Amino acid sequence: MTALLKILSWELFVALLAIAAAIYAMYHYGARARAVKRAVDQEREQLKIQADQQDATLDAKERELKLQAKEEALRLRSQIEEEVKQTRREVENQKRRLDQREDALDRKKGELDVRERDVERGERQFQGQQAEIEQAKVGLQLELERVSSLTPEQAREILLARVAEELEADETQMLRAAEQRVRDNVQRKAAEIVGDAIQRCAVDQTGETTVSVVAIPNDEMKGRIIGREGRNVRAFEQLTGVDLIVDDTPEAVVISGFDPVRREIARVALEQLVSDGRIHPGRIEEVIERARKSVEERIKEAGERAMFETGLTGLNPELVKLVGRLTYRTSYGQNVLAHSLEVAHLAGMMAGEVGAKVATAKRAGLLHDIGKGLDFDRSGPHALLGADFARARGENREIVHAIAAHHEDVPMESIEAWLVQSGDAISASRPGARRETLESYLKRLTELEQLAMAFDGVERVFAIQAGREVRVLVKPDRIDDLGAHRLARSMAEKIESDLDYPGQIRVTVIRETRAVEYAK
Repeated sequence: MTALLKILSWELFVALLAIAAAIYAMYHYGARARAVKRAVDQEREQLKIQADQQDATLDAKERELKLQAKEEALRLRSQIEEEVKQTRREVENQKRRLDQREDALDRKKGELDVRERDVERGERQFQGQQAEIEQAKVGLQLELERVSSLTPEQAREILLARVAEELEADETQMLRAAEQRVRDNVQRKAAEIVGDAIQRCAVDQTGETTVSVVAIPNDEMKGRIIGREGRNVRAFEQLTGVDLIVDDTPEAVVISGFDPVRREIARVALEQLVSDGRIHPGRIEEVIERARKSVEERIKEAGERAMFETGLTGLNPELVKLVGRLTYRTSYGQNVLAHSLEVAHLAGMMAGEVGAKVATAKRAGLLHDIGKGLDFDRSGPHALLGADFARARGENREIVHAIAAHHEDVPMESIEAWLVQSGDAISASRPGARRETLESYLKRLTELEQLAMAFDGVERVFAIQAGREVRVLVKPDRIDDLGAHRLARSMAEKIESDLDYPGQIRVTVIRETRAVEYAK
């Protein structure tokens, strides 16, 4: 019985415990449900607040957009109204101008009507006077026929014959008197003009030869110039196109070449090499390139000095450079730049005396021989070459014509052209101005170089040894070794058939290939 009570009490305890657990679980669940409901209510409240805020924002934006649209509409309306007012003012102005034009036309029409009436009145008066003249003419004819018993045709022929005889006699007397006056004055005046121009224009002339001498400090330097097995001399001659003569002449080396520009480049380069002391093929090439730029700068300065001396301005830079190049050009032994300056002064002074255009005459006189700076590179008369070059560089027609006509390659058309030709003749014909032999020699060497340059694949050509050798540098990518031999043979045959020359000419074809890379 006791055991049964224990069991029952234990089961009752368990049941009470289970009931208590269930009650706790129900309470806890209800609390959680209430918490969830409160959270849901809070979330719903926040969403509602946010929605209200968004609605307020949208309303504000809508009001702002409406305000902006209204302002834009007002602005466009104001702009359109202003444009309409502007258009209306322009229309009114045009209408006012048309009214003024109509008034002017009305006035002109009235003036034309008045003039037309005056013209009609004048015509009537003229017709009346013409009728009176005709009546008087008929009366005179009748009177003449009555007095002379001649017909009008006979009287007219007699009168015309007498008038022709008198005019012919007067014309002959006037022509004889004019010719006598011209003969008395022209020689004296021309001599005065030319003499005064020559006296006021004392331009120095310098004769050029075909050699330049470079002084060296000692004979030991000659060996360094020649180099190992002559490599320095060969490199120097190939790059400059001149002959470098190293002989027994004490403390001097001779540079020989017919082209004065090449010879000057070679002289400047050799002087720099001698003063520096470092002489080898790479250095030679570098110094020659620098000397070439230095000579080109001197040429430009010489052209600018010539412009300053003659008072000319506005000359194309290429023309200035070509004028300076004439410093190293001779014509029959006469320096061409000095000759051109002399012609410019002579032509300008004569133009001042005869009332021609002084500036035109001086400009054409300075430029008249610029073709001689081109005829080493081009073929044709130097007057026409110079005219074409000046025309392409913007010179006006008068200058171009005077250049082209100074040797009468084209007909003379202006007094300035005659004056340039006269100045050229005066400068060239004075005693000692020119030497024919040197010019012929230079022309022969020029023709030799041009003939060799005409072959395909030739890069540069130099006539050396006073024309006894022509050195040809070819493009290695177009001429191979066998082609170089064929080219030398063909060139020699062409020289034999086309040129006249003393002795023999050696043709040397040089083909050089270089491989260059840079270490970085």
